[in-house]
Amino acid sequence: MRKLGNVLYVTSPDTFLGLEDEALIIKREEQPTKKLPLLNLQGIVCFNYTGVSPFLMGACVERNIGLTFLTPNGRFLARVNGPVSGNVLLRKKQYADSEDDQASLAIAKNCVFGKIYNQRKVLQRTQRDHALLVDAVQFEQVIAEMKELMLKTREATTKADLMAIEGNAARRYFSLFDQMIFHQKDHFFFRERTRRPPTDPMNAILSFLYVLLANETASALEAVGLDAYVGFFHTDRPGRKSLALDVMEEFRPVLCDRLALTLVNRKQINGKGFSIKESGGVLMDEETRKAVLVAWQEKKKEELMHPFIKEKMPYGLLPHIQALLLARHLREDLESYPPFLWS
Repeated sequence: MRKLGNVLYVTSPDTFLGLEDEALIIKREEQPTKKLPLLNLQGIVCFNYTGVSPFLMGACVERNIGLTFLTPNGRFLARVNGPVSGNVLLRKKQYADSEDDQASLAIAKNCVFGKIYNQRKVLQRTQRDHALLVDAVQFEQVIAEMKELMLKTREATTKADLMAIEGNAARRYFSLFDQMIFHQKDHFFFRERTRRPPTDPMNAILSFLYVLLANETASALEAVGLDAYVGFFHTDRPGRKSLALDVMEEFRPVLCDRLALTLVNRKQINGKGFSIKESGGVLMDEETRKAVLVAWQEKKKEELMHPFIKEKMPYGLLPHIQALLLARHLREDLESYPPFLWS
């Protein structure tokens, strides 16, 4: 079983990262230099624009430490990768299946089934735990409709059919999202899902968490020898991690959506941590970003029983387990890809 390692998030834009012996050096103007051993690091995510030394990049590649660069606002820029690992036969099978309409549709259907199942489960949990705070009739109706859509994924004969089903389910799910925000309604509300840029604080939190999840899912896929850029549901585009987007669909409701709601409802963040640009986009300030990252790291440490492999594990290992299961399916050790179904 893979161990959940530490991920270092560098949030200060004026920070420079270097290497000294086996230690990561963190330099910042008018701040004492800090050292961290590379031994227990699983990844480094940089929001800084000052830079990272080539020596540190090389050390990360040698030690299989993920090194990712994001803008200070959380938009993905690049990842540093070493030599491609894994069995070349596995990647050839992945590429072949991605070009096979029926093989790729079978995997895509399971990914979307898992996403709708978990979205529906989030609504059911809210209905059960906060029955007096939500519209019970609306929740019952949408939960029933999403069950129908979930089952319809099995009947889809094309990716276009599947995309329509996934879109309908997302609209129904997000139509109730605002009701799941119980506090700080003056600042945090949800009208519709907006991205590039997000136009309200709640969408800004969701987009930020989705970027973090996509990065970790891509790392997990590459760790088992798969190509994170060649997917089965999302269309291949230059620079787009299509397979990571496919696989992370199952985790978004459980890991990202619920965490965003928790941060707001428990008042761990507030509306003062957001600003509006001239373009209408909403940005998080550094302190709010840090609070979200701390909560993200803590969420990944929480444990659950995986429904397929029947082992207890931290949430942070879910992308790695699903990557392994997908690889096993492509090798034909499993008849189909088993999506993660939250219980």
